[in-house]
Amino acid sequence: MRYHHHKINILILSLAGMTLSACGGTNNAPKTAPAAARAPILMGGDVAITDKRGLESVLGRDKNSLVRMFGEPRLDVQEPYGRKLQFVGKACILDAYLYPEGKGNSEIVTHVDARRRDGAEVDRAACVNALSR
Repeated sequence: MRYHHHKINILILSLAGMTLSACGGTNNAPKTAPAAARAPILMGGDVAITDKRGLESVLGRDKNSLVRMFGEPRLDVQEPYGRKLQFVGKACILDAYLYPEGKGNSEIVTHVDARRRDGAEVDRAACVNALSR
């Protein structure tokens, strides 16, 4: 009988060990670099999404300047900390994001996104040129 209890104890200890090893097993998940160390997101070949070439005509501009350039926006969404204006043409859709960073805390364009009607990315500067009057 004593031998039987010994086998049960060994079995229990073995099961407990396997259960614990499953809980604390090694972490083989790939590690990611901190955000600051990651490479910039690329679009359009090797042009970084943060590239502002060709956007000089819109970045830093206010709503009135954009309306003069593109006409009335299709959307004018006031957000808690800024504004989103959306301009639409045959070639593309341009979203301009304005935040209170201008002179006298006025809202100016700090970022733009561009896409086709089907959602595919397009070059932001090309979209600005296509929508300009």
